Amino acid sequence: MGVSLIFKIAAVGILVTILSQILKHSGREEHSFLVSLAGLVLVLSWIVPYIYELFVTIQALFAL
Repeated sequence: MGVSLIFKIAAVGILVTILSQILKHSGREEHSFLVSLAGLVLVLSWIVPYIYELFVTIQALFAL
């Protein structure tokens, strides 16, 4: 896992926060929720391979 992934996650977090605040203040709470959900799904899609790799490494370590 590189530092670039951390910067990508931070950028998505900042962008989602700004968009959510703008949408909430304009009275579109539903769209704000969908933007937050889309940001979460995007970040999870980046992180899931690393979590899988972690579990495989732990499994190999304990030879299960």
